[in-house]
Amino acid sequence: MQADPLLITAGQWLGVAGGGLTLLTVGSFVARWGIRFRLVGVTSFTLLLAFSCVAFAISYSPRVAIPGAVSVPVVFDNGTDLVVATAPDQLEPAAFAPTVEQVARNLHGNARNNGTGLVRVRLRRIEAVEPGLGRPVVLAEAVRQLADGTVEVTLTPHGA
Repeated sequence: MQADPLLITAGQWLGVAGGGLTLLTVGSFVARWGIRFRLVGVTSFTLLLAFSCVAFAISYSPRVAIPGAVSVPVVFDNGTDLVVATAPDQLEPAAFAPTVEQVARNLHGNARNNGTGLVRVRLRRIEAVEPGLGRPVVLAEAVRQLADGTVEVTLTPHGA
């Protein structure tokens, strides 16, 4: 993704301001001004903001939006190979596949170190068995390959 031009511009301006403050801080130490130590804090904070703006602009990746998908919360993530999201009760069966695919595509796989290179994403809901007792029912499942980012979606018998 391309870097956000507003954050890049803000980072550049903050960098210029940080450079000017650096010169002012060095001059304050030479002239032995009373505010020289405050200028050190202001200068370092300005430079930190400059680097942070540029780093965030470069590293930010927006969420993927799949047509027909609904935003659902992730209720379980073991950090390696399994992610479970919960579907609301009013979710239509036609939205199961796009929703689970959207969750799978929005996973960040950089820190998921498993031997297979696959992450399973399940979309489930809790169905009532009797009052006060429910059971989870898997509606759809997606398998994402971390190496190339491909996603394969399958609907379960409950989700078909």
